[in-house]
Amino acid sequence: MTEDSNVNMKKQYSPRTAWLGGVAFTFLIALLGFLLALVPGFNQIGQLACAIIIAVFYRQIFGYPETIRSGIAFSAKRLLRAAIILYGLKLNISTVLSDGLGLLAIDAGVITFAIFATIGLAKLFKADKNISLLLGVGTGVCGAAAIAAVAPIVKAKDEDTAIGVGIIALMGTVFAIAYTILRPVLPLDSIQYGIWSGASLHEVAHVALAGAPAGEEGLAMALLGKLGRVFLLVPLCFIFIAIMKRKNKANDTDNAKIEFPWFLVGFIIFSILGSYVFGHSIPLSDGVMDGVSTLTTWLLTAAMVGLGLNVSLKDLRDRALRPLAAMTVTSIALSVIVYFIV
Repeated sequence: MTEDSNVNMKKQYSPRTAWLGGVAFTFLIALLGFLLALVPGFNQIGQLACAIIIAVFYRQIFGYPETIRSGIAFSAKRLLRAAIILYGLKLNISTVLSDGLGLLAIDAGVITFAIFATIGLAKLFKADKNISLLLGVGTGVCGAAAIAAVAPIVKAKDEDTAIGVGIIALMGTVFAIAYTILRPVLPLDSIQYGIWSGASLHEVAHVALAGAPAGEEGLAMALLGKLGRVFLLVPLCFIFIAIMKRKNKANDTDNAKIEFPWFLVGFIIFSILGSYVFGHSIPLSDGVMDGVSTLTTWLLTAAMVGLGLNVSLKDLRDRALRPLAAMTVTSIALSVIVYFIV
C-alpha cells in the first residue's frame, strides 16, 4: 500500500514541478528556521542552526520527501555553491593585504593547529574521521562556509556536512557568548581582545558577536583577523585537492577523479570585485551590500536544509558525539593558545 502510494505520488509530479517543489520546500523550512531564531534562546544559535534542526526532525517524523528530491538536491548542491561565491564579497582582499599581513601568520597557524589537533583527537577518541575533518576545517577557517567549500573536495556525504555545520553553528555560538562574558575580567585591551576573537572563533557572525563589546577598534581588529582566515580558505582548498589526487593515485582509483571546484573561482572573482571594483570604481551602498549578505544567508540556509534532510538521528547519536568532543577540546586549546600569543 505504502509503496504503491509512493509510486503514484511520484507520477503526479512532472520533473519541473518536483524541482520547483523541492527548492520551495527548502526555503519554507529556511523561513521556519528564521522565525524560530526570533524566539528567545534560539536567537543565540541563529537561523542556520535552527533550520537544520527543523529539517532533521522533519526527516525523523515524516521521512525524506522523495517526490521532490530533485529540487532538494539542487538546493543542497547548487545553491550551496552560489552562497559560497557570494560569500566572496565579504572578503576585502586589499584590507587583508595592507593591514592584516601580520595576522595572516597567526591565522595560518590557527588553521593548521585546528585541523591537525581535531584529526589527532579524533583518532584518540575513535571518532568519525570525515566529520572530524570537516569540524577541524570549520574551526580553523570560517565555520559553515569552510565546511561547505571543502566537503565536495573530500567527497564528504551530505549527512556528514549537515552534522558538521550544525555542530559548528551551535558550539561557535556557545564560545562567542563565553567570550563576551569573559571580556570584562580579561587583562586585554580592546585591540588585543579583538585579535583574540578574530583569530580563534569559528564564524564571521560569532566574531562579530564577541567583538562588539570591544568597541569599534576592537571589532575592526576582530573582523580583520577573521578575514585573514577566510582569505586562506582558497589555498587550503587547493591543498586538499592535491592531497585527494595523490590519495586516489596511490589507491589506483582513477574512477574517483577530483572534480575541480569551479565555485572557488567564483569566490575569488567576487572577492576581487568586492575589494577593488565595488569598493572603489563602482561603490555599492550599504543597503545593497546588506541585501547581498541577506541573500547569501538565505541561500546557505536553504542549502543546509537540503543537507539536513539526509540526517538520521540514530547515526547522529552514533557518529557525532565523539567528533563533537574532539572539536570542543580543540576549540578550548585554540582559545588558550591564541590568548597567550596576543
